[in-house]
Amino acid sequence: MIDLYDKKQLKSHLPEINEKEMSEQDVLIECAQLKKELADELVILGHHYQQDDVIDFADITGDSLQLAQIAKKLDKKHIIFCGVHFMAETADMVTSEEKVVILPDMKAGCSMADMANRKEIDKSWDFLTNSTDKKIVPITYINCTAALKSFVGENDGSICTSSNAKGVISWALEKGDKLLFFPDQHLGRNTCFELGIQLDEMVVYDPRQYNGGLSPEQVEKAKVILWYGYCSVHQGFKKEHIDLVKKNDPNMTVIVHPECSYDVWKHSDLAGSTSFICGTIDKAPSGSKFAVGTEINLVNRLNAKYPDKEIISLSPYQCLCTTMYRVRPRWLLASLRAIKAGKPINVIKVDDKTKKYAMKALDQMFKIS
Repeated sequence: MIDLYDKKQLKSHLPEINEKEMSEQDVLIECAQLKKELADELVILGHHYQQDDVIDFADITGDSLQLAQIAKKLDKKHIIFCGVHFMAETADMVTSEEKVVILPDMKAGCSMADMANRKEIDKSWDFLTNSTDKKIVPITYINCTAALKSFVGENDGSICTSSNAKGVISWALEKGDKLLFFPDQHLGRNTCFELGIQLDEMVVYDPRQYNGGLSPEQVEKAKVILWYGYCSVHQGFKKEHIDLVKKNDPNMTVIVHPECSYDVWKHSDLAGSTSFICGTIDKAPSGSKFAVGTEINLVNRLNAKYPDKEIISLSPYQCLCTTMYRVRPRWLLASLRAIKAGKPINVIKVDDKTKKYAMKALDQMFKIS
């Protein structure tokens, strides 16, 4: 299994197709030709946050869990996942052994997922479980590495998505006395508050500080321990953006992703997963107006798809997922060329032990949902 954090390994798996060799137009033309040529053995999956020049080649688009569930049912041998590494890992885990899951650029990571690693989680678990006799149930957001999904499975917890977080957290608090939620503090805080848990019942474990900046007394008192992690895209939205939008147009509906901060989530009109946002806008009547608090490529795509509705970004600044941007047509072309040559590159393979416990956590989530 390639270590996604080992830059030496990453470099060797990213062939160069530079501008001197091919123009952007030539890259797009060859991508289209190879995709057609390999159609019987290839499916390209594209996450909603990808840029249009990559999405144009996607056979199926969706959010991370949707695409993983779709991957599980595919009968094509090669699956190119135009997303980030944790998404491709999940796709590899849910597909059969003969399937080959490929990430066009192995450096396409996730800033949130990178805010928690297995060593830090193990260290925090030792401190937390030694600070209280009460049972702590670990829940990880699906936006994390396979190693963290495995930790949750090993410790009888569950994975959640932004769509089912409420149900999974409710299950966890029925099963135990306390909750450790990682890596996104905002989804955890917003969901727990919606379930009636007060803000002063939640504490934040910051891995940059000794014992996460917490005392055993704070752990004993807390109902929920949130990991200090966040999405760099959704963290960019502020309550001031909502105030400005409402001042300019009181009829504008503010709809945000629950990875946004508590203040943004609390003052928005609607909040939900990427699928919820897309579905809500799709069902809205003609003439509806939305200020959307999520990644700009999706916002722009929704605006183009529904010309009868006014759809703008909640932020006046470009809130874009820069790690997702690492997947470019040139790296997609390199992946397609390698498949044609019979020597796939950037193959994502999760080891058996990690997969065993990560799948236990995933299966638990599906049972709850």
